[in-house]
Amino acid sequence: MALRRIGAVLDALREEFPDVSISKIRFLEAEGLLTPQRAPSGYRLYADHDVERLSFVLRAQRDRFWPLKVIREALDGMDRGLSVDLGAPAGSTPEPPAVTTDPDLPAAESLRDAVDARLTLAELARTSGASRELIEELVSYSMLRADKDGHFSGQSARIASAAADLGRFGIEARHLRVFRTAAEREVGLVDYAAAGASSPDAASVALACLGLHTALVKDELGRRG
Repeated sequence: MALRRIGAVLDALREEFPDVSISKIRFLEAEGLLTPQRAPSGYRLYADHDVERLSFVLRAQRDRFWPLKVIREALDGMDRGLSVDLGAPAGSTPEPPAVTTDPDLPAAESLRDAVDARLTLAELARTSGASRELIEELVSYSMLRADKDGHFSGQSARIASAAADLGRFGIEARHLRVFRTAAEREVGLVDYAAAGASSPDAASVALACLGLHTALVKDELGRRG
């Protein structure tokens, strides 16, 4: 990350803001609108994001005549991931990001993908990359279920493959039962909703459940990041 001293910052801004001065920048810093790094020698060092922040402040003053209080609130919103429109009237509230469909979620149609193959244990091991021992463990914990003829569904290959991947991170089959329990509970909610008066499409309900689950996992990971 390139760091610039205040003179280089002035040079970068002077074309758009010919009146900007060192005293002006230091005033904005004193007001808490800028927080440049300090070199061991005491010199202020400005990163690119500091220069962008300073440009925003100067435009808000020049073009919109926003007072420092309003600029400070706008910067706080930007720091929290909200969007600020310089074309909005002074005092307008920063806008939170729109809620959009998580790109990591599958399409509802893919939830109807039954993967109709019926696999023997040997075939399941070959296609999933999971060992026979792991598959037998997954069966013992009800993560995999064979039919009356001893065959596994095609979806079982995805389960076994995911379990094998998790095993590489030290997560054993006995730890995975929680996933089956959660899936059963979520499908219970799907059945409950699908049986309602509006009779929604079960795949659409399942997708909403997956959306909530994914959002909760991402939120928890974000808190620990």
